[in-house]
Parts: sequence; structure tokens; C-alpha cells
Amino acid sequence: MFQPSQHDVRRFFCETWRKQRAGLPLTPMEAMAADWVAEHPEYHADLADADAAVAASYSVEDGRTNPFLHLSMHLSIAEQCGIDQPTGIRQAVALLATRRNALHEAHHEVMECLGEMIWASQRSGLPPDGQAYIDAVRRRATS
Repeated sequence: MFQPSQHDVRRFFCETWRKQRAGLPLTPMEAMAADWVAEHPEYHADLADADAAVAASYSVEDGRTNPFLHLSMHLSIAEQCGIDQPTGIRQAVALLATRRNALHEAHHEVMECLGEMIWASQRSGLPPDGQAYIDAVRRRATS
């Protein structure tokens, strides 16, 4: 399984943004990432300097959102929906996006559910509970 380092992830998004701005061809994964980067102009300055991005610290105490974590979560959710894994996530996200009338807004809500699932898994020492994750997204879609 591919396990990129924090630096790898940051360089991936910076390079994708550089290629996008230069009009260079993108891989399918880069194209998907570029779409999410385009949705977040507030991160463009962070992505413009790969060396600074690698060195940057995004702590909760500083009150800054980590653009790389945020974009990675968008990409993860998009990938999950693309392969419908965990099974049912595609339908749950689509339902939430319809309910919110915006895929981007739906993704932000799904991020909260994904974060909760990961936190619960880390806290309990058990594998991530995909069904609880999907149920959380569905609850949001029906409330």
C-alpha cells in the first residue's frame, strides 16, 4: 500500500497547483486534486511555494486550517465515492450533496464524519467503522 509522507503529500499538491497554473498535462489524480484546489483560493498562496509548504506548521493553536489535510480529505472522499468504498458511501454523499445543493458543502460535512470515524478508531484501537461513517453521513443527509 502506498503511504506517502507528509512532505510527499505537500509536494504533490504544490506540484499539481504549479502544473495547473502552467497549463501542463495532469495525471488523473492530479486533475482531481486540481479541481479541489480550484475550489479553495484561500490555499493558493500556501501551494505556490513547495519548500515553504514542506516547512510550514499548521497547528490548531495557531488557528490556521492545514490546507494539505483539508485537500487530502477532499481527495479521499472523492476517491471513496469513485470506488464506493466503504460500500454505500457514494450514495450517502450524493444524497447529502443533493440535500445541501452543493457537493463542496457536502464534502465539508463528510469530512467531519470521516474525522470522527478516524478519531474513534484511534481512541478504541479498533479498525475504522465504515458502517458508522456511512450512517453518520446519511443522518446528516436526512436531517
